[in-house]
Amino acid sequence: MLNLVLFGPPGAGKGTQSEFLVKRYSLVHLSTGDLFRFNIKNETELGLLAKSYIDKGALVPDSVTISMLEDAVNKNPDAKGFIFDGFPRTNAQAAALDTFLEGRGTSITSMIALEVAEEELKVRLLERGKTSGRADDADPAVIQNRINTYNKETAPVKDFYDGQGKYRGVDGVGSIEEITERLVAVIESL
Repeated sequence: MLNLVLFGPPGAGKGTQSEFLVKRYSLVHLSTGDLFRFNIKNETELGLLAKSYIDKGALVPDSVTISMLEDAVNKNPDAKGFIFDGFPRTNAQAAALDTFLEGRGTSITSMIALEVAEEELKVRLLERGKTSGRADDADPAVIQNRINTYNKETAPVKDFYDGQGKYRGVDGVGSIEEITERLVAVIESL
């Protein structure tokens, strides 16, 4: 089973590259953002619980996020593997994911990080903001805050997987096709 954590800061190209990797390797794409939106929209028990935190302006606890992810994995028993996008965001989430996958007789194959310089991220996000309608991509101050939050809170997860020998960095600058080729080369070498 091929289980990948696709990692990188906002604007690195995770969503774009996930689409290709899902098709090429017949993987299930699990985005925590998508899971939250689905569960909240469909008013599932987990969605209502998550919404209760979001409505207060609080972070959704790891236990709720992990339960949503576990539920999504369990709904795909015949999957050839998964791409985890936007998860894990903390070392505690990474440890919980490892424990859950071990219970299913599998593990994370690799964390593959798209590495892009901060200035390039800002350019990409502002450009995406012009076409996506996403308010968080249109304001330079919000973009900087998202990058700062990533650097402070999420980037340390790299060390968790590096300690397991599972971290692979990939140059995330170039054409979409060039970046895809680099990702495939890393995956094929696993």
